[in-house]
Amino acid sequence: MRFGYFDDQQREYVITRPDTPLPWLNYLGNEAYFGIISNTAGGYSFYRDARLRRLTRYRYNNAPRDIGGRYLYLRDSATGEYWSPTWQPTLTALDDYTCRHGIGYTTIQSTYRDVTAQVRYFVPQGSNLEVWQVKVTNHRVKAAELSLFSFVEFCLWDANDDMTNFQRNFSIGEVEIENGVIYHKTEYRERRDHFAYFACSAPLAGFDTSRDEFLGVYRGFDQPLVVEAGESKNSVAHGWAPIGSHHVKLKLAPGETQSINFILGYQENPRDAKFEAPGVINKVTVKPIIAHYLDSANIDAAFETLRQYWDGLLGVLQVSTPDEHTNRMVNIWNAYQCMVTFNMSRSASGYESGIGRGMGFRDSNQDLLGFVHMIPERAKERILDIASTQFENGGAYHQYQPLTKRGNNAVGSNFNDDPLWLVLGVAAYIKESGDWAILDEPVPFDNQPGTEQPLYEHMRRSMQYTLDRLGPHGLPLIGRADWNDCLNLNTFSEEPGESFQTTTNKDGAVAESIFIAGLYGIAAKEMADLEDHFGRGDTAASYRDSAVKMDEVVKEHGWDGAWFMRAYNHFGEKVGSAECAEGQIFIEPQGICIMAGMGLDDGRAAQALDSVRARLATPHGIILQQPAYATYHVELGEISSYPPGYKENAGIFCHTNPWIMIAEAIVGSGNNAHDYYTRINPSAREAISELHRCEPYVYAQMIAGKDAPTHGEAKNSWLTGTAAWNYAAITQWILGIRPTFEGLQIAPVVPTAWSGFTATRKYRGVTYHITVRRAGPGNTVALAVDGTPVEGSIIPLITDRAACQVSVTLN
Repeated sequence: MRFGYFDDQQREYVITRPDTPLPWLNYLGNEAYFGIISNTAGGYSFYRDARLRRLTRYRYNNAPRDIGGRYLYLRDSATGEYWSPTWQPTLTALDDYTCRHGIGYTTIQSTYRDVTAQVRYFVPQGSNLEVWQVKVTNHRVKAAELSLFSFVEFCLWDANDDMTNFQRNFSIGEVEIENGVIYHKTEYRERRDHFAYFACSAPLAGFDTSRDEFLGVYRGFDQPLVVEAGESKNSVAHGWAPIGSHHVKLKLAPGETQSINFILGYQENPRDAKFEAPGVINKVTVKPIIAHYLDSANIDAAFETLRQYWDGLLGVLQVSTPDEHTNRMVNIWNAYQCMVTFNMSRSASGYESGIGRGMGFRDSNQDLLGFVHMIPERAKERILDIASTQFENGGAYHQYQPLTKRGNNAVGSNFNDDPLWLVLGVAAYIKESGDWAILDEPVPFDNQPGTEQPLYEHMRRSMQYTLDRLGPHGLPLIGRADWNDCLNLNTFSEEPGESFQTTTNKDGAVAESIFIAGLYGIAAKEMADLEDHFGRGDTAASYRDSAVKMDEVVKEHGWDGAWFMRAYNHFGEKVGSAECAEGQIFIEPQGICIMAGMGLDDGRAAQALDSVRARLATPHGIILQQPAYATYHVELGEISSYPPGYKENAGIFCHTNPWIMIAEAIVGSGNNAHDYYTRINPSAREAISELHRCEPYVYAQMIAGKDAPTHGEAKNSWLTGTAAWNYAAITQWILGIRPTFEGLQIAPVVPTAWSGFTATRKYRGVTYHITVRRAGPGNTVALAVDGTPVEGSIIPLITDRAACQVSVTLN
C-alpha cells in the first residue's frame, strides 16, 4: 500500500494522505540552524546542538505520537469552525491534502470548505532562521472572512533540563513583544547571550505568549481556547510555558489569494551589548534580518538559492541505470540523507531525542564516506573536530557534543574499534580531494592546548592503539564494544538500569573481536598506500606486514569452517560459531573481513558469503545473526536483551547489509550485490509501506528480522550509517565509480542483465561523462578516455581539461 508517490522531476516525495503509518519526516537546514518536520508539521528546531540550543519544544513517545510543531489554525469567522491546514493538531477531515517533502524544504497544502492553504517551510542558506511561507486562497463564490493563528511552543534552551527541572523552569520563562515580534528571552537576563524570535509579515489582530492562556490549562493543541473564541488575549508569559502565537485577520474575495510570512529564528548578541535598555534585548542586529525575510521577494530569492545549492551538491554524481530505484536513491534521496546524517550524526530524529548521544566518533567518520564528495571542505573540518577528541594513547571519546566539540565524559571511551575509523575517514577525504596537506594539520589531544600533533600522528596512534591491545589469540581486544555497541563482552550487567555501554565489570584482557581484526586490515592497507605516496616504502611494508599477520591470526583463530567467527568472550569461549547453541553466525565479520581481503585467495570469502545467503538473507534484508538469542546472556550484554528479531538480536540491522553488498562486488557477483541492495532499498519497498511503516525515501537503521512477529517493519529512520554505507556500496562498488589516491577508478560490478549505464561524476575539478556498455559476461574493464585507451581501471588525474568522455566496456 502506498501513501504517496515520488516526483523525481521536482526531487520530492508527495504524501497524499496525512495518516501515514508513522510520522514521515524531513529536515530543514544545512549549516547551523536545523529543524525536523513531519508530514503534518510536527517537529522542532535548534541551533547547532539539539540538546543545548533547542528553540521549540517537542514531546517524544507521546500519544498522539507526533506532538509539538509548527502549527497553523484557520478559523471561519462566519461559522466559528476552525481547522489546521497541516491536519495536525486538529485532525479535521480535510477535503484535500498533500505534503511535498523536498530537499531541504517541506510544502503542505490542503483544502477545507473551499479554502486552500499552502505553507512552505525552509531554512535560507547562511541564515539562522526558518521561513513559513503561507498562502491562503478563497475558492468560494462569496467573500471569506478568516482568522489565521500561528503557534510555536518555546523550549527553555537545554532540552534535557526543560523536560525535568520543572521546579525552576515554571518560574523562569520570559518574553518581549515589540512591533508584533515575539522575542523569547528565558535566561537572557543572566548568563545567556542568545534569544529566539517569531515574527509575522501581516498586521496583527493580536498575539499570545502564554500557553495556558492560548490553549487553556485543560485543553490540548487540538482545541485551543483562543482559536475557538476567534480572539487573541495578548497574553505575556511570566514563567510557566512561553509560546509564540500571532493572530491575522483575512478578508478574501472570491478567487483571491493572500500571502503571509512567518519567521522563527535564533540570534546572538555580544556579551557587552546584550541590552538596549535595562532588561530590554538589544535588537539592532536582528531587526534588519527580520525585515529582510518578511519580504516575499527576498523569501522567493532565498528559496531559489536553496534549490541551486542542492543542484550543485546532487550534481556531483548523477547516474542513469536500468533500475529506477537505483537512480532515484543515488541521484536524490540517498545523497540527501547522507548530508543529513553528516549534520546530525545520531543526535536528533524521530527516534533520537537530541539529548543523549551527540556526535559519535565512529559514526561521524563513517558518515564522511557518503558525504565527502559533496562538500570536501566541511568533511575536513569534521575530521579535525573528531581527531581533537582523541586521547594521547590513540583511544577516543565515543561521543562529543557538537556545540562545545568536547568529548562526552558520561559515555567515555574504550570502544576499541573507534580509533581505526579515523583512518578510513581521512583516507576517504584525501581520495576525494587530493588534499594531502591535511596530514600535517596540528590537532590537539582531548582538546588540550599544547598537545597538538600532526593529524598523521593521530592516525598512527590509532593503529598502534589496536596493536597495543591484543588478546590471548592475538586478536584485538574488544573493550566495551566494537562496531556493535550491544555486544558487551566485559559488562556482565545484572542490575536493571545499568548502562550496557558504560558498565564494565571485567578487566577486558580476554574478550577479543574478529570484527576489529578485519577493520584493522582495511586501515593498515590505507596507511600503507599513504606511506607509498610519500615514498616511505619501509613503513608501507610494515603496515602491509601487520595486515598479513592479522589475516593469519584470523585464519587460525577466527575462521569457523564455513564463515568468520564474531568474537571470543570473557571466558575465552567462541561467539559466532557453529559450536554455539545460539548466535552461530554474524553478518559483521563476513562483510568487514572480506573487505579487508581476507579469504579471497583460498575460497573462504566465497564460502562465507554462501553461508550468509543460506542462513541470514531474508526477503527484507540480511539479519544480523542466527539463531536469535532466546534468553538473556549476561556474558554477551545488550544484544541478548532485545526480543528475538529486533535490533541487534537478529534484526535486519541495515547498516551492515552494504558490507555484504561490497563483499559480493569484491568477489565479482553483481547479481548478488544488487539483489541485496534492492531488498533494503526504501524506494523499492514503497509498495509495502503499510508493513515497512517508515519513510519510503530514506533508509532506516533496522527492519524487524524473521524471528520477529512484525518481520519487515522498519524503525529508526534517517540517522543511520546505513545511508553512507549504502551510498558507498552502490556508487563505488556496484557502479564502481571509486575515488582513489591516484585518480578515479571505474570498475563496475553490475547485474548481468544490465546492458550498461551512464553517469556524470565531478572529481577534483573535472567532470567525467561515463558510459558503461556490457559486451559480454564478466567484470573485466576496457577503459578509454576521450578515445584514448587507458590501461587498468584507474584514470590518472586529469589536469589539462575541465571535462572528459569515459567509455567503459565490460566483458
